[in-house]
Amino acid sequence: MIRPPGGVDGNAAGRELKAERMDNGNKVVAVLRDLMFQVKIQAAAKQAGLEPVFVESQEDALARAKEKPALIILDLNHSAAEPLETIAKLKNDQETRAVNLLCYVSHVQSDLKRAAQQSGCDVVLARSALSQNLPAILARCVQKSP
Repeated sequence: MIRPPGGVDGNAAGRELKAERMDNGNKVVAVLRDLMFQVKIQAAAKQAGLEPVFVESQEDALARAKEKPALIILDLNHSAAEPLETIAKLKNDQETRAVNLLCYVSHVQSDLKRAAQQSGCDVVLARSALSQNLPAILARCVQKSP
């Protein structure tokens, strides 16, 4: 299991990202529109040996989740992807519930963070914490469990 680095606690439920790689565990799927974050994710994924895949719709996110990526990163402010519904669908589907799901949101949106946790998100980080810790998070996603 992986805790976000630097002592950042992802959520009150204490869930953690799993270190084991899935069938297609060389990919990280990012559901977002923010070009600056796309560049950061692309660079960090490359450094960690992961292939970044960027999608913008819920339909594409759900389809990519069935490929069992190492991690899905979901922007909770990306309303076009219906993030809370996407989380619920991912975590209620037997085929995709084990996929690591990391969501991020502005640090002031505590209600949205709580809603994501209640919907089943594995880890919810403040946008700034994700930005700061992204290389370490992705590096840990490719490590094998002992």
